[in-house]
Amino acid sequence: MYYDALRTYVALVEERNFTKTAEKLHISQPSVSLHIKNLEKEFGTELIIRSPKSMQISPTGEVLYHRAKQILTIYEQTKQDIMEHHQTIKGNLKIGASFTIGEYIIPDLLVELQDKYPELTLEVVIGNTEEIVQRVRLFQVDIGLIEGQTNDKELSVYPFMQDELYVLAATNHPLAKKATITMKELHNQAWVTREEGSGTREYLNHVIRSNGVKAKSILTISSNQGVKESVIKGMGLSLLSHSVIERDVQQNQLAILRLNNTTFNRTFSYVYSPIMKSKKNVEAFIEALKQKWPYT
Repeated sequence: MYYDALRTYVALVEERNFTKTAEKLHISQPSVSLHIKNLEKEFGTELIIRSPKSMQISPTGEVLYHRAKQILTIYEQTKQDIMEHHQTIKGNLKIGASFTIGEYIIPDLLVELQDKYPELTLEVVIGNTEEIVQRVRLFQVDIGLIEGQTNDKELSVYPFMQDELYVLAATNHPLAKKATITMKELHNQAWVTREEGSGTREYLNHVIRSNGVKAKSILTISSNQGVKESVIKGMGLSLLSHSVIERDVQQNQLAILRLNNTTFNRTFSYVYSPIMKSKKNVEAFIEALKQKWPYT
């Protein structure tokens, strides 16, 4: 490839001086002379007419100068085009998301991503937190969004937003008539909750254990909608994310039980295998997460 030689030749024609050309290109003067000699050998013609007092460009040298300018411009544009091609966000991005996040949190983000990157094909796989971590570990998804943390040391985990949960009841439940309740009043209540492996179930277990709450019974249902419908029908209390219950509370189908001086908060995190970090689509998705939910 004669790129360096052509670049040197163009600079020499424009500078009309070997020393200045060497300084401009940060190379030695003998290197400038060698590049010109190699070009003259390649094209079988004299390009530079040298004399003790001046340097002239031969007629064939003028031809090469204009062609070289075109070649260098095309070369640089090609480099730029290839760089932009690799930077383009397109192809497939497979996202794993826990039920709460996949059903209620990220749909708006997916719309924004599709608008910004129309060549990007998105696929969302929904499961409980444990299932999503497993899919990330096995490279079945490029990145996962989970409720809480994972202890898997082979994966990278970073928080992206805070989530608040509320204790819920049917609107005709005796506790729903009270402005506030105490933790003691949650004793001996029936509960409806998600399955083991769910981040929501894990958080409820934590609340029950840490507050010494004794559950009268626990009904397990592996979907947020199923849990809500069961609570609406008076089958027990539940603990669900604000995003899951917001519409139902507004429609007066569910009642939030306010506890004295007690709130329930957890962290949503994204998780991926370190080798996925360099994937442009994953980088773009993480950046979109950070822009939508700046985490401090």
